[in-house]
Amino acid sequence: MKYYNNIKSLLCGSLLLLAGGASLTSCTDWLDKDPESIVAEDEAFKNYRNFQGYIEEIYDCIPDVQKVNYCTSWNWGDDAVHNPEGFAHMDHQVDLGNYRNIWSNSQQWLNGSGSDGKWAHKHSLWKASWYCIRKCNMGIENINSLVGTDEERELLLGQMYFFRAWWHFELMTFFGGLPYIDKALDAEDIPQLPRLSFQECADRCAQDLELAYNYLPSDWDATLAGMQTSGSNQLRVNKYMALCYLGKVYLWASSPLMKEFEKTKNGGVAQLLNASSNGKTYDYDVKYAKLAAETLGKALDMAVKGTVPYKLADYKYDNIYDHVAAKTSDGEDATNNYSNIFYTTKNNWSMPGVSEAIFRGVCPPVNSAPWNCAKLFGPKVAGLVEHDNIIHQPTANLVDQYGMANGQPIYLVRNGEYVRNPDSKWDPEHPFKNRDPRFYHDIVFDGFQYVTETGLDKLNAEQKKLQYCDLYTGGAMRSVDNASSTGYFIQKLVPHQCNIGDKWYDWDWALQTYIPYMRLADVYLMYAEARAAIACANNSTNDFKEKPSYCPTMSAVDAINALRDRVNSMDYPMEHIPAQFLTSPKSFMDEVRRERAVELSFEGFRWNDLQRWLLLTEPPYTVKYSHEFERLEWGKYDPSLSFEKNNYDDKGKQLYPELRYTWDWYKTHDPKDAKVGNFHRKELITRRLESKHYWFPLPDKDTYLYEGYKQNPGW
Repeated sequence: MKYYNNIKSLLCGSLLLLAGGASLTSCTDWLDKDPESIVAEDEAFKNYRNFQGYIEEIYDCIPDVQKVNYCTSWNWGDDAVHNPEGFAHMDHQVDLGNYRNIWSNSQQWLNGSGSDGKWAHKHSLWKASWYCIRKCNMGIENINSLVGTDEERELLLGQMYFFRAWWHFELMTFFGGLPYIDKALDAEDIPQLPRLSFQECADRCAQDLELAYNYLPSDWDATLAGMQTSGSNQLRVNKYMALCYLGKVYLWASSPLMKEFEKTKNGGVAQLLNASSNGKTYDYDVKYAKLAAETLGKALDMAVKGTVPYKLADYKYDNIYDHVAAKTSDGEDATNNYSNIFYTTKNNWSMPGVSEAIFRGVCPPVNSAPWNCAKLFGPKVAGLVEHDNIIHQPTANLVDQYGMANGQPIYLVRNGEYVRNPDSKWDPEHPFKNRDPRFYHDIVFDGFQYVTETGLDKLNAEQKKLQYCDLYTGGAMRSVDNASSTGYFIQKLVPHQCNIGDKWYDWDWALQTYIPYMRLADVYLMYAEARAAIACANNSTNDFKEKPSYCPTMSAVDAINALRDRVNSMDYPMEHIPAQFLTSPKSFMDEVRRERAVELSFEGFRWNDLQRWLLLTEPPYTVKYSHEFERLEWGKYDPSLSFEKNNYDDKGKQLYPELRYTWDWYKTHDPKDAKVGNFHRKELITRRLESKHYWFPLPDKDTYLYEGYKQNPGW
């Protein structure tokens, strides 16, 4: 198997292969073929079917961030940690500032590689990007070879312009401005294209996305060409996807980081080596912010009016801890359910996403989730979750972002520190009570019933003692090695029933997982941020309170409140943004950002958000915390209980003193109501990041190819 190993071969390589047919599940045999194995251009581009088959491979190349390796890493902000066995993963390497590790670390999606190159989800972003950009350019240059209709030509061009922009943009978010490759370069020549700034690259992306918007259909099934694959076109890029990504490109270009880099760029490469980001986090580029607001507002208005097939998934649960959806009016299980954005079960390994997912790659083969990510999130104590001891867990920082049901944040950031918000009414003796409903859906906390009653019979004696989570300080599930160092697990993306008792990762459950690259909730959030950015520039609250002409259905405040309304229920109420956060643009922006941290938690956005907001190197976001506390109310102590002799060691010390407690309390009470003592934060990791860490380094060997292709500053 041959791989392209440097930028020249990636940009100019002669590999041009035809992925057969018109199915979105076309195989990726190109990874197993010799670069000299070329499909003749007169075959690849001669008719619509062949040409579309050529493009299908690009869909296959989109990385599945969860499964690029058997235990991958994709949350690199202040939101996640691995236990020590997973310290080789990129989240910990980012903590150490060891960004160069991306070029040698196979266990991450940015430049990793799986053991089986034939599976689409094994692809990494760096290698696939340059390959797919070249495919787009080759296709665009050969469009006149097509013998077909105008409709077919537009469908093909729309996809290629979209993907040329999309792959460039995904690279830019990690590496900054790059050469924008808009032609198939000669394989014999060393490219001489200069690096552009981020905003210059964004302008080029925007041009391509506008072309894609003009060419692509709103509904593939309504086109003559799309009718050939009617009912199987959900993943094909369309007009709405192009519009939403156009808005995202503009928002990223407006961000404080990009604005600061644009002011300090030198020779096309941004310079921020000695600049302090402190105080600049609200300083957006208003020109791009307005473009973002107008574009995203248009997209959001379409969704609210129901003119596109995308809508927010339902958030109705009979049992929120176990993700049991409420029955519909006709008694059927709800299918457009929030949990099903991220995973499905017992549905023939169907693609997650439901009505909310806008842009996704191709789902991996059946039964891939159990081997790649289903066993990555839970406690490995006593083998409660099978496989090795690598555990991807949320930090206390992330947990603290989940505010209260009254809409208030628990903490405010003041002068680089977290300060308790007294208006939240949060009680440290009952830290899990009256929280944002998403907390109960996403986070596994102390007393949580990890193994359901139906799975209890499959547990051995040691495992049965762990049916309810011991996540207090010193508890059985607080081992740094094989449990949680932070006091929490997460089950947003993979349900907690993926354990040795319930065994939702077994074949008969048909578990399928996937994190969408963009979903509708993100459009709500990006629109609100763009409007808040304009408000910060104008120092005007009207800019986020009023409904603009391009989005007459919704103001920025309405957008955030709509996400809170979605999770509101009688059992778990959720209120709107409190009035005190609507008195200044900066206060509103803080709530928009917190809402983003909660709604998109663990989906891989946090590092890029802290980066573009110029907060990556700023306290308190540089410190990762755990929560420490004592149990005060968790069971009844029964001194009359007798024990076998093997419950004591050779010195007479009781090995399992908790056996003197019965589980009556947790069997009859909700764990969110439990009382604890001495609840406090403890520092786990302090990240010593510098200005250079706002961008990842390019491979050194590539930056030596020609003078215009410069390394990122500081590397």
